[in-house]
Amino acid sequence: MADPVIRIMDLWKNYGGDGSGAPALRGTSIEIKKGEIVALFGKSGSGKSTLFNLIAGLDRPTKGRIEVEGQDLEVLGDRGRTTFRRMKLGFIFQFFNLLPTLTAFENIFLSLELANRAEPDLALKALKEVGLEGKEERFPNELSGGEQQRVAIARAIVKRPSLILADEPTGNLDTVTGNQILELLTQRCHESETTLIMATHTPLTCRYATRILRMVDGIITEETSCEEMAR
Repeated sequence: MADPVIRIMDLWKNYGGDGSGAPALRGTSIEIKKGEIVALFGKSGSGKSTLFNLIAGLDRPTKGRIEVEGQDLEVLGDRGRTTFRRMKLGFIFQFFNLLPTLTAFENIFLSLELANRAEPDLALKALKEVGLEGKEERFPNELSGGEQQRVAIARAIVKRPSLILADEPTGNLDTVTGNQILELLTQRCHESETTLIMATHTPLTCRYATRILRMVDGIITEETSCEEMAR
């Protein structure tokens, strides 16, 4: 059996100057395999964003261990974690986080440049894959919310990362557009066997997942179905 893409062991995160504040994560342990589409449900303040920041190496745990593709993020150091984010990780944000002074093409191409893969054809192909062919030169404020999120997806998938973290990927979209975005994102991940974790508080995401997790007060539990999760 293949090693998991992500292995999290007894993960704790306390905030406060001395780390003695109320824990945002409390002994979380989980393994996620290559190609899994995971929906991580939880209310605001449950610890989802904290977990994402730790998996992305943007923050460091108070206690515990995170391995991504067999690499211990703590052992990598700051430089290694930066390289990991640029080369191996795609991040999709609720508020899109596109650079407003760059065109759709330039936002995607920048992701390739940071990964040392400055290939314009790849950026154009990614835009075509998300249905934005012909809108390469448009700036974010010239695109609808759904189109901006498509650019964000293209930016995440263009470097073919092993892992994509999507933080409330449909949080600012209407239901119809949200379904289109989830269909597009999960289809692309299935095609490339990319592991996808979607943090969400809405059941809309549930039907697109191959695995459902729930986070409550910094602890993750496994759910068996959309119906179970909705209780």
